[in-house]
Amino acid sequence: MRYLPDLLVVLAFVLIGRVTHQEGVLSVGTLHALWPFLAALVIGWAANHLLGLRHAAFRAGGLLWLVTLFGGIGLRALSGQGTALPFLVVATLALGAGLLGWRLIGILLRRAGS
Repeated sequence: MRYLPDLLVVLAFVLIGRVTHQEGVLSVGTLHALWPFLAALVIGWAANHLLGLRHAAFRAGGLLWLVTLFGGIGLRALSGQGTALPFLVVATLALGAGLLGWRLIGILLRRAGS
């Protein structure tokens, strides 16, 4: 359950991209677009675990963002999918905002409650 917010961020990133480009979301194309970032996300989770980082920590989110971004882009490139500069910018901003954003909100809420 603790991984659900990250999973939702990556899923939303891919689905919003598919809708923006007027491509079907319930298609093999969605899985084709999703798998590189999903695989990189799992690698990021493993890296955070191996480093002993608390999952909800901002630092863990930063590492997860970088691994998901660069791993996802790298796997896209290796599988012959596009890596145009505008896509790289959108991926960087969207994944960063999502993977860091929910953690930042949690930190701020915890501080406000203290």
